[in-house]
Amino acid sequence: MSAGSAQPYREPAILLTPGLLFLLLAFFFPALQLLAQSFLTFGTEPARFTLEHYAKAAVDDFYAGVGVRTFRLAMIITALCLLIGFPLAVIITRVGPALRTVLIVLIILPLMTSVVIRTFGWLVILGPGGVLSWTLQQLGVIDRGISLMHTEAGIVIAMVQVLLPFLVLTTLGSLGQIPPSLEEAARVMGAGFFRGIFHVTLPLAVPGLASGSLLVFALSISSFITPTLVGGVRLQVMAGSIYQQMTGSFDWGFGAALSMILLLSTLLLIVPYMVITSRIGGRK
Repeated sequence: MSAGSAQPYREPAILLTPGLLFLLLAFFFPALQLLAQSFLTFGTEPARFTLEHYAKAAVDDFYAGVGVRTFRLAMIITALCLLIGFPLAVIITRVGPALRTVLIVLIILPLMTSVVIRTFGWLVILGPGGVLSWTLQQLGVIDRGISLMHTEAGIVIAMVQVLLPFLVLTTLGSLGQIPPSLEEAARVMGAGFFRGIFHVTLPLAVPGLASGSLLVFALSISSFITPTLVGGVRLQVMAGSIYQQMTGSFDWGFGAALSMILLLSTLLLIVPYMVITSRIGGRK
């Protein structure tokens, strides 16, 4: 390769190098270390290669149930964020500049508060005698107090509030690149408001929706604080089980195996999703 042909790749390589080094040190090296630990025994004897950690995860119905619950909750949370976040992003792009600024600030403001504090706020709202129970009683919807603590519904409500800003902000980037003339042309051709949104805006917003939903899914499936506080010990998720094995039982090998199972299972879902959404976005 000549010097002239290598010149276009030099600047991108220089820009990518710091990020790649950071990923190598902060993600890939710890992940490889966990992968090695998942195949080793720990104890008084010298470490040796074993598959017992993965065998334990495969035969134990408890961890299978925890894994199914984790993926089910992550998919529900992602779907609700898509259903709520896309219309909200469309509204933000269509209002005036002053109101748009206010709405964006309201979306970003929760991100400036610790997720632990926000979760404790949901404990007050969802708990027995909380704001939700009191409001439903005042409206006559229920006769006695209820509690969504230690329920999957409570976890979903709290997690959607925590992760919704990530999807809205990424979707705003795609919507901002759609020329208004395309929607005007759809109106001229006879398309109503909802048909224009469905046939023009939604397909062109696929890249932002795909990126936002992947971010929401990855954060929800690996979340620990909110599911643990809201769901309690009865509704464990994979991150909580891994934490328990690492810090409670001190079974580092089994905890590492659960981590690898979670990582590989997530990749098996994310990679095909990225391929499908990229093809849809490219075709549209």
